Amino acid sequence: MGRNSNLCLIATSILLLCAMAFSGTASASVGTVTNLSGPLFGKKPDGASRTLSVNSAVEENDTLISEKRTYGRVKFTDGGEITLRPGTTFVVEKYFFDKNKPADDTAVFGLVKGSLRAVTGQVSKRGSPDAYKMKTFAATIGVRGTAFDLKICDDNCPGLANGIYFLVIEGMIEVSNKAGSRTFSAGEYGYVKDFDTKPEQIPFLSGIGFDMPPFENDICGVR
Repeated sequence: MGRNSNLCLIATSILLLCAMAFSGTASASVGTVTNLSGPLFGKKPDGASRTLSVNSAVEENDTLISEKRTYGRVKFTDGGEITLRPGTTFVVEKYFFDKNKPADDTAVFGLVKGSLRAVTGQVSKRGSPDAYKMKTFAATIGVRGTAFDLKICDDNCPGLANGIYFLVIEGMIEVSNKAGSRTFSAGEYGYVKDFDTKPEQIPFLSGIGFDMPPFENDICGVR
């Protein structure tokens, strides 16, 4: 085989590898950072970390970490949104959305620490009713097309007991753990101490602090 033929084979192989790499990267993107007020970091399962900015891609298995004064909003491909409050660690555990494959919809997220607002997209409104889940140490939240606030208190919420606190802004959520499950509707606040304690409805508590940044559109007038 001549020198030119070898060069052609090498060039073709390089182009194929580049195309495969580009295709894999593009298909891995499940969301985009649309708004940001400070440092936000993305961490891979292998420990690799990167600084995110507006228009940065978010991928499955990413862990997003917001700094003490950072608010960041991520819009997912199904139209759903997550707004992270300062000091939050959030994981995109599993995510799949194809407008032509509603039966395969999947959105499994995890709130490790901090607080967020979730506005669900198409994943929660078609296909399996159990396609969307938000996991915490105390309970798992399922939704039926909704918006809700969620916060973890772990010795960092003055005047509040440790556990998870949440507010349903619109729609409904089902909160489940080892002790049972309970449905919460729009306007209701809830609390769960740990995975062995039943979810309970609570009155409004001023110390919960479901504040939102200036860039966030107000949802149903709730702050």
